Amino acid sequence: MTAYRLRLASAADAEAICRIYNQGIEDRVATLETELRTPDERRQWLASRGARNPVIVAELEPEGLSGQASKGLSGQAEPARASLSAPSVQAGLTAPATIGWASLNVFNAREAYRFVADISVYVERGWRGKGVGRVMLEKLVELGRTHGYHKLVLSAFPDNAGGMALYTKSGFRTVGIYHEQGQLDGKWVDTIIMEKVL
Repeated sequence: MTAYRLRLASAADAEAICRIYNQGIEDRVATLETELRTPDERRQWLASRGARNPVIVAELEPEGLSGQASKGLSGQAEPARASLSAPSVQAGLTAPATIGWASLNVFNAREAYRFVADISVYVERGWRGKGVGRVMLEKLVELGRTHGYHKLVLSAFPDNAGGMALYTKSGFRTVGIYHEQGQLDGKWVDTIIMEKVL
C-alpha cells in the first residue's frame, strides 16, 4: 500500500502541475484546452491566484512514513489521507511524487458571482481511478465552505466515465449540456455542466 497526502501547492509544484495538466490536454479527457503548458506559465498561474482560489496537490508519502502523521493542508500533523495500491508501471519506472492537483477557480469576475467557484481536478495517468480524485474533490468541497462559497460548478466531458461517476457520487448534479461546445481534433465536443450547492 502506498500512502499519500494533500497539501496546498507552492511555486515549487509548477513543474508537476504542468506535467499532469498536459497529460489531461493530450489525453482529451478533461479540458477543451489544446495548447500544452510550460512550468513557467504554471508558476505565473499559481502566483496570480487570490486567497479564495487555492490549488492543492496530492503527493505520495515519502517511503517509510506510510501510516505515520504528516503535515497536510492545515500545517498541523495529521494522518495520511488514504492508502492506495501502487498502479502498474513499466519496469524501471516509478510513480511520481505528485500524483494530482485540484483548484477552486474564479467562476466569473462579476461581484454577483463571488459565492460561486469553478473547480478543476486532474490526476496523473497512472493514478486515475484509484481514489485520488475523490479525496481531492472532498477537500475542494471543504475548502469551498471555508472560503465562503455557496456553490461549486464544473464542466465535464460526457464520455469521461470516471469523472462523471466521481462528480455524481460526490453530490454534483447535472444542470445542462452545452452541445458542440468546442472542437478537439476536428470533432465537435459536448460538455456537461454540473453544480453542488454547499
